[in-house]
Amino acid sequence: MNNNQKTILIVDDTELNVNILMDLLDEKYDLLAALDGESALALIKDEDGIDLILLDIMMPGIDGFEVCRRLKKDKNTANIPIIFITAKTDDESIEKAYELGGVDYITKPFRAREVLSRIANHLALSEQNHHLEEMVKEKTKELYKLNEELEQTQREVIFTMGAIGERRSKETGNHVKRVALYSEVLAKYYGLPQQEIELLKEASPMHDIGKIAIPDEILNKPARFTPEEFEKMKQHAILGYEMLQHSHRALLQAASIIASQHHEKWDGTGYPNHLKGEEIHIYGRITALADVFDALGTKRVYKKAWSDEEIFTLIKEQRGKHFDPKLVDIFFENLDEILQIRTKLADMY
Repeated sequence: MNNNQKTILIVDDTELNVNILMDLLDEKYDLLAALDGESALALIKDEDGIDLILLDIMMPGIDGFEVCRRLKKDKNTANIPIIFITAKTDDESIEKAYELGGVDYITKPFRAREVLSRIANHLALSEQNHHLEEMVKEKTKELYKLNEELEQTQREVIFTMGAIGERRSKETGNHVKRVALYSEVLAKYYGLPQQEIELLKEASPMHDIGKIAIPDEILNKPARFTPEEFEKMKQHAILGYEMLQHSHRALLQAASIIASQHHEKWDGTGYPNHLKGEEIHIYGRITALADVFDALGTKRVYKKAWSDEEIFTLIKEQRGKHFDPKLVDIFFENLDEILQIRTKLADMY
């Protein structure tokens, strides 16, 4: 076969009709022929690169309608243009041919010029459609790649901003990394869908972003806050929420929830909105436990790091008070995994 020519399959149970068509088309196209429906389907299955089919309707065994129906059901052959070429001239047959997916309908006896013209038109349309499909696929790949790059940039920006918030309070970027991975563990065993687990892990570094608006003399005070200072410090939850809430992106929406709710408590005594129980979004409940666990075990300007025994005692005592009871149970059931994260991302002093 000539690789530069289109390939046409002629399907007709009358050899004379096949020969007439082959004589007409031989100079312009590569040609294949079958004398019945079964042979046509077998040939199409074995041959690669058939560009158009001229299909008779009235044939022994399975007729042309059934051949068309089977080809259109198969994703590998559904896009091959089928021109019915038949002696049937009734409206019902014509309508059925188009309903089954035929692109054209030529009645016998046919005019040579008409057949050549219609074949050329449908091959051109098919090639154009194929080209458009390839363009759509390519553009879709480009858009997917751009979206991936945008999401990756967004994740990097979120982590960097979270780390900046921590550094302002003289804490390390490893704090936000650890909180993110602790949150991932808790979310996984809580049973959140994988998409939400990833969203929470990526958004949690922004939990304290509101701290960038808190004065240094409060943020880095090496002693207990006065009541007035503590009220100002608590504003970081509201400030963080206000910074993030206006974006429609899922990642920043999740980050705004976490910023706002990670200091709420299960018993309703937290801040800023005194939410209680499941009024607190699961993202806020998870981040609260992850953040407190890491903060207690980390040296800060105003305190020494707590021992594991002291931390675990407090978390148990705060089950159903500060923390979601189910999450506390998950925390201790998977403590080895959480401690591995802490060891891997330990701060270097």
